[in-house]
Amino acid sequence: MKNLYTFLLIGASTLALGSCSKFEEINTNPETTNVVTPAMIATRVIVNMANQPSQKAFMMPYLLNKNIVWTEFVESYQYNGGFNSGQLNFTSINDLASMVKFAPTEKLAKSYEGLMYFSRALKFFNTTMDLGDIPYAEALKGESDKNYFPKYDTQKDVLLGVLKELELADKAFSEGENFSGDPIYKGNTTSWRKLTNSFMLHVLIQLSKKESDADLNIKSRFRTIVSNKPIFASNSDNYELKRANKSGQLYPFYKVGNNFTIYPIISSEIIEPLKSREDRRLFFYANPSEKRIAEGKSPAAFDAYAGIDPSLPFDVVTSIKNTKDFSKLNNRYLDIPTGEPTQQLSYAQLCLVIAEAATRGWIADQPVDWYKKGIQASMEFIQTNTPNAEGYTHGMPLSNDYIASHVQKMGSKFPTATEARIEEIITEKYLASFLQSEFMTYYDYRRTGFPKWKINPSTSLNSEAPTKIPVRWKYPAVENNYNSQHLDEAVKRQFNGTDDINQLIWLLK
Repeated sequence: MKNLYTFLLIGASTLALGSCSKFEEINTNPETTNVVTPAMIATRVIVNMANQPSQKAFMMPYLLNKNIVWTEFVESYQYNGGFNSGQLNFTSINDLASMVKFAPTEKLAKSYEGLMYFSRALKFFNTTMDLGDIPYAEALKGESDKNYFPKYDTQKDVLLGVLKELELADKAFSEGENFSGDPIYKGNTTSWRKLTNSFMLHVLIQLSKKESDADLNIKSRFRTIVSNKPIFASNSDNYELKRANKSGQLYPFYKVGNNFTIYPIISSEIIEPLKSREDRRLFFYANPSEKRIAEGKSPAAFDAYAGIDPSLPFDVVTSIKNTKDFSKLNNRYLDIPTGEPTQQLSYAQLCLVIAEAATRGWIADQPVDWYKKGIQASMEFIQTNTPNAEGYTHGMPLSNDYIASHVQKMGSKFPTATEARIEEIITEKYLASFLQSEFMTYYDYRRTGFPKWKINPSTSLNSEAPTKIPVRWKYPAVENNYNSQHLDEAVKRQFNGTDDINQLIWLLK
């Protein structure tokens, strides 16, 4: 019995070893890779940076930006609430160095290094824009240095770091070669240089209140980029995702499987300035009011369109909806699976950034020239990405002749006073950003006060300051659980110890 037991053990062990070997063999999928390449990481990172959520989540930033009035029920962003917890999560960029480490050639390593620096700069910039002081120098050091509780850097130091990383990105791209894994620019390093430098101009204009800060050196940086660096030159350079009629790549508010298409109404903050300018983008953003069409108005008439004031009490909003005297989204946003590309930064927006900088005296260019380029680029983007069908143009196409005439008209009306010019530039930037670039126009609003969005204290969810829109998000509650010492230091340094959504972060002071 003892010998038999030993034999069975040996046999079982041999069978187990053989089975393990065969298990690994038969569970290997020959159609998939078991090696992560730099291109695979690049694709994930780029899509993560450029993508936007779908359906209702897609619309949320545009409630805060006053593009849209939501009629399902009260939404916090529409009424200036929803700032209780921001995002402080860097997992999307924690393996960027692996792209560089595993690149097969030195030149490709440079290209992926450029992407690494740009991605870091973008992520840290967006995070500090929302919160203020954040971990930067010690961030992402958990694996390498076992530092799980990073200190918070001042916002100024974070932004100096962002500008430095963008400079490093531009240099690395200039020394690299076209790379794989890029769904936006097909790995073209010149295009990535244009994006990097254009984005740096966007960062610098957000620092307009700090233009005299010697460390930031904003005016000189801005002049150098505009004069000597590659930047966006047309809509073909836009930082955008082109959509496809495939699962996971559809336009974010396409109607199939979307139960929320009945709820958005165009805000009067969009409708009214387009009507006052006789700007045909109105006909491409909105549908005419059903009530006014029934009364005999033509879909090609500006006064056939009606927006709703987003600050009105919700019961008033719903009562107006019941009258059918309002404008829905243009059908092109719902009917076309590919929709229009979704942007994070466009040539039109960049032109208006440069127009603002010229108005502030940072560069010698004429502000009106860049202002006109911005309007033209916005109209041409819509023209290119909208089928020439009556249901989408309402008989008011954005023809080349109309665009040229409208741009010339707006240029002739360009204000002479500095503050009036900035208001006009920011307003046009707002109109060019309809359902695009998420929170960008909110950042412009809190920095400049333009556009002058209506605020109704009686409907405001900003209980501590009902006459204001909050200027930042609170730190996420999880930081109190795991990094409270450094968080407390940052809150005390910035806001006298209270994590307050109405206190100004450094760049707004």
